[in-house]
Amino acid sequence: MMSRSLQRLVLAGALAGVGLALATVPAEAGGKPAEPVAKTVPVRLLSLNDFHGNLEPPTGSSGRMVDENGATVDAGGAAYIATHLKQLSDKNTLKVAQGDLIGASPLLSAAYHDEPSVEFLGKIGITASAVGNHEFDEGYSELRRIMHGGCHPVDGCSPAGEWKGADYSYLGANVIFKRPGAASAQAEKETLAALGGQNTAALRGLLKNYGIPALPPVAIRWMNGVPIGFIGLVTQTTPNIVTAEGIKDLEFIDEVKAANVASKLLKLVGVKAQVVLVHEGDQVTAGQSPDACATQPGAGNRIATQVDAEIDMILSGHSHQAYLCKVSDPKGGTRLYSQGGSFGRVITKVDFQVDVRTRDVVRSSVVADNQIVTRTVTPDKEISDFVVERQKDVASVADKPIGRITAEITNAASASGESPLGNLIADGQLAATRTGGNAQVALMNPGGVRAPLTYPGSPAKEGDGVVTYGEAFTVQPFNNLVQVVTLTGAQLKTVLEQQFTGGPNNQAFTKILQPSSNLTYTYSTGAAWGSKVSNLKIDGADVTDTQTIRVAANNFLVGGGDAFLGFKDGTDLWSGPLDIDAFAAYFAANPSITPPAPTHITVTP
Repeated sequence: MMSRSLQRLVLAGALAGVGLALATVPAEAGGKPAEPVAKTVPVRLLSLNDFHGNLEPPTGSSGRMVDENGATVDAGGAAYIATHLKQLSDKNTLKVAQGDLIGASPLLSAAYHDEPSVEFLGKIGITASAVGNHEFDEGYSELRRIMHGGCHPVDGCSPAGEWKGADYSYLGANVIFKRPGAASAQAEKETLAALGGQNTAALRGLLKNYGIPALPPVAIRWMNGVPIGFIGLVTQTTPNIVTAEGIKDLEFIDEVKAANVASKLLKLVGVKAQVVLVHEGDQVTAGQSPDACATQPGAGNRIATQVDAEIDMILSGHSHQAYLCKVSDPKGGTRLYSQGGSFGRVITKVDFQVDVRTRDVVRSSVVADNQIVTRTVTPDKEISDFVVERQKDVASVADKPIGRITAEITNAASASGESPLGNLIADGQLAATRTGGNAQVALMNPGGVRAPLTYPGSPAKEGDGVVTYGEAFTVQPFNNLVQVVTLTGAQLKTVLEQQFTGGPNNQAFTKILQPSSNLTYTYSTGAAWGSKVSNLKIDGADVTDTQTIRVAANNFLVGGGDAFLGFKDGTDLWSGPLDIDAFAAYFAANPSITPPAPTHITVTP
C-alpha cells in the first residue's frame, strides 16, 4: 500500500532534503574555518477552515471523514485538534485559518456568542484567519467586538468574564466601506499598522484608489528571518447569505481584484512570500482521499488561477471539502490550491522553503498534506478541561427538555426538495406569527436547517425521543428573527421561481424553500425559468396574482438572503420571536410530534 509520504502533493518536484540548502563562506585570513550560510529557510503552515464552533467532537456524518486509504473514520473535536497540532508543529510553524471559525455553531459555543471558540483558537496558536461569511452572522459591529474585546451589548459578559478579544488577526481584503466615516478612519489605521507603518504615503495612495478596508487586508508574520504575508478574502456572495442589516455599511468586492491590490501592498513593504487565505472554494467528487484533487472547478478555482502571479499559494474554505491541487498562475507558474474539509476534521500541512536573498517562496519545494484529525490520539488535557468548563457553563440551558418526537425527523431532502424537518420548522414559524403578524404561510431556507433531530437519547440521559433545547439549537443555530411581510400572489410565485437556476438573480443551484403544511404547489423541472411554478394553493384554495398574503420567514430570507430577492418587495414588515424560540414554543404546544410527510410540493417533468 502506498505510504502517506508518497501520497502527499508535491507541486513541482520533491523537497530536496530535510535540511537547509547551504552555501560556503570563504575561509578568513588566519585559516578560520568557513561557516555555512543558509540559502533557504524552512516554513511550515498548519491551517483549519470552517470550524463553526465545534469544540465537542461533531456527531453523525459531520464527525466522519474519508482518509487517504478510503476508510471512513471518526474525526474532529477541539481536544483532538490540539493534540494533532502539537504533533505536527515544529519551530518553523505558523498556524492560520480560512474563515467560518465561528457562526452556525453548537450551543456550547453559540450561547456565549462564540467567545469560547475564539478563545480555543487562540490557545492553539492560530495567528491569522480570513473572515468567512459566518463571521458576519451577527453583523460587523459584533465581529469587531469579537476581534477587539468587550462584553456583549445585550447579553453582557459570559461566565468566563469580560471578553478580551481574539488572539489572532481577522483579515478581509475585499471587505470595504461604502462611504468614509469614523469607522473607516479607524480601520485605515489598523491596515497601516498591519503593514508595519512603512511607505505610509504610497500605501495611503493605493488605498485611496481601492477603498478603505473594513478589516485589515493582510498580516505579516516573520519566520526564520523572513516575512510571510497573508492576504484574507471572503466570498463575494456574502451579502446574499447573511442578514442585510448587519453589513449595511459594507461592500464585498471581487476577490481577485482585492487580492491583487493586497499583493501590491505587501510588495510595497518588501514582502515577497505571499499566501492567500480565502473563504471560497469548490466541490469535489464524493468519497475521495483528502489529498486528491477531484474538484469541480468553480468560484474557488477562478480565484486560485487568476490572482496575481506574485501570490505563491491559495488555502481555501467555504465549500467544506478536502482537496490538494496544483494550479497555474497567470504567468504559467505552478502553485498550491487546497482546502481542509470542515468542523475541525482536517488540518492542512504545507511545508516550503523561502529564499533568504529574494525572500520569495521556492515553489518547487512546496509539499502539502491534508491530515485527518483522528480521535485515536490522546486528547489534549488543557483543551479537554477547557471544554468541560464551557459545558458546565451551558449545561442547564442545553439539557432542558422542550418536547418529544416519535421517530427521527430528518433534514435530508426528498425528491421534491422538501425535508420533514424543514416542513416542521416552517409550521412552527407559522404558529408563532399568526397572532401579531397575521401570517398565513411560512417558508424556511434549507441551508438554515443544520442537523436532524435524532431519536436516541444523548449522553445527557434525557431519554429516547426527548428533544432538548441544545438539540433544537443545533438544528437552528443562527438566532434569526421570524418576520412577516405582505406579498401579492404574483410576488409569492416569483419568490418560488427564484428557487431555481436560470433567473436574473444568478441562483447558483436550486434551493427549495421548506413550506408550511398549508402551502402546496407544483413545479416543472423542464419548464423555462419564470414558468416552473403552478397550482399554488393556501389551505387548499387557489392563489390569485392580485390577492395579498402574509408570509412568515426568518430575517435572513426577508432581507433577500440566498438570492431570494423577491422577499425585498414585501411590505408591512412585522418582527416576531427568534427562530429558536418559535421552534421551542411549537414543541411546548405540541408535546409529541410525528415526522411530517414532505408531500407539499409536486414535481412534474
